[in-house]
Amino acid sequence: MSNGENWQGDVLRDLRAQLDGSAWGPPPADGAQPAPAGPPQDRMPYDQAPPQDPAAQQYQPPQGRQPYPQQQPYPQQPQVTTQRTPESRPTVDGSLTALGRKPRGGEPFASRAAHAVWKNVSSSASREVAEITRIAESLQQPVTTGRQIAVTSIRGGAGKSTVAALLGTTYAHYRQDPVLFVEADTALGSLPIRLGTETLRWTASDLAEIVKPQMSLLDITGYLVQLQNNSWLLPGSQGQIGAMLDARGYQRVMVALRRYFGVTVVDCQTLPDEVARVALSAAQARVITTPATLDGIASTHAVLQWMRALPAHVIAGTVVVVTELTPHAGVDVEAAVRTLRATGTTVHVLPYDRHLAAGGVIRTDLLARATRSTATRLAADVFQLSQKRH
Repeated sequence: MSNGENWQGDVLRDLRAQLDGSAWGPPPADGAQPAPAGPPQDRMPYDQAPPQDPAAQQYQPPQGRQPYPQQQPYPQQPQVTTQRTPESRPTVDGSLTALGRKPRGGEPFASRAAHAVWKNVSSSASREVAEITRIAESLQQPVTTGRQIAVTSIRGGAGKSTVAALLGTTYAHYRQDPVLFVEADTALGSLPIRLGTETLRWTASDLAEIVKPQMSLLDITGYLVQLQNNSWLLPGSQGQIGAMLDARGYQRVMVALRRYFGVTVVDCQTLPDEVARVALSAAQARVITTPATLDGIASTHAVLQWMRALPAHVIAGTVVVVTELTPHAGVDVEAAVRTLRATGTTVHVLPYDRHLAAGGVIRTDLLARATRSTATRLAADVFQLSQKRH
């Protein structure tokens, strides 16, 4: 470079020298024709740098200026470890599927016929239609963030999975946004059976290792069990004893899935399981089921008394469902409801239903009229409570 004032021109001359034909490869052998100027058709490998022009190597930047940094090689991409793809398993063992009988209606034919006649001749039928319309409007309210509703119980056999299935099915019927069922009971959860799922594959524990923030709804639903009416199921296990879902995995899944679904109904383990306690504290509304028995009511009442010492929104956002598992309850249901309501909670009674009592897949067309009415009102009350906590 002859003049430090014209260093830009020197840089351009150096670049032109590197673009000369001799800079693209070794010189031709003796007797061979020289290669034409410019790069050949077949480019050299990325890891082979072109030889440097001697003129370019003599270039030194003027004082006060730093040389151009050398281009660093691309970092080696880490090896991507793929998640093990589990095999599909039947929800119920094939040797047991033949044990179920033909499902029955939730109420006798005579009761259904009497109610049909009553609707035609009673003046209160219009009031019933107006009430159903009001409830439907409350269930269809839009949400800004996904609502999570946790369903648990104090002991097993309280109708926890049944209530979770009824709630989620009601939301999926009335709402347009996606609804998710999550089975957080990895021991002996019956939610997939109640929802009519035939096979299970990916579980909540599997998805906890896969889910990423950049995933789309289409990516997520590929790992879920698709149900009817724009709803999906995330099983807790494949029906195997010993499957585990820890609190950290549950939190990771629920935080990631919250933005995809308008309403998520979680079927938790019984209290005081760790995942159940985490689910209750993170949910916008809580449902505790209890059988209509003396020990069930007493245990639930003790838990509600303990919850009164927690922040006020916990007890205010809790609904108790008293399930009548037999035609004749072992306690005075009306007195039990008054006792539980005295703790500051909302209480609903799920009446005895022959269809629900038989177990197996829940068919809404076979539910008793009182069961459908209770499930709809329960879903509306729980949804309203979930909207109050933002």
